[in-house]
Amino acid sequence: MRTADLPDLLVWARAELAAAPRELLGEVVTPRMLGIPRSPRVVLRDEVWHLGVLLLGAADLYATGEIVRSREPARRGYTAESQRARAGLAEAAFRGGILPGTAVHLGWRRLDVSSLSEPTSAEMGPLAVIDGALRVRWSTSGGYADAETYVRERVELVRHPPQGAT
Repeated sequence: MRTADLPDLLVWARAELAAAPRELLGEVVTPRMLGIPRSPRVVLRDEVWHLGVLLLGAADLYATGEIVRSREPARRGYTAESQRARAGLAEAAFRGGILPGTAVHLGWRRLDVSSLSEPTSAEMGPLAVIDGALRVRWSTSGGYADAETYVRERVELVRHPPQGAT
């Protein structure tokens, strides 16, 4: 797949997914009142379809970051600092008005698909141009897959999830 074909592929994907449910895209912000920082909360930025390492919005394409489920604040004991940090993000989502149990994507990055055609941008997040073909890196330690095949497979999984998937 050439980089020039990506906009058409994304238009096709949006049309195919029009009736499919979207997921929330949020950003953690720390509001201030009279200059004093308040508890962080998640502010919604977009609704997206989750296509593996890509998040497809109505107008933009994003690289995934972290996914948390909103939950009410509670006193909990943690064996690891990373658990405490994730719980803080889940509680920030709740403070942002996201219903408990709802998944929200955080730490995402907007991908500028127009810059992929420039020779200086050989790689941009999960997307890369290798030997003139657009590829998707589906994990940090994994290899590259053809972008068109990858997107078409993920669209099909969103439209027809495997039995038992939620």
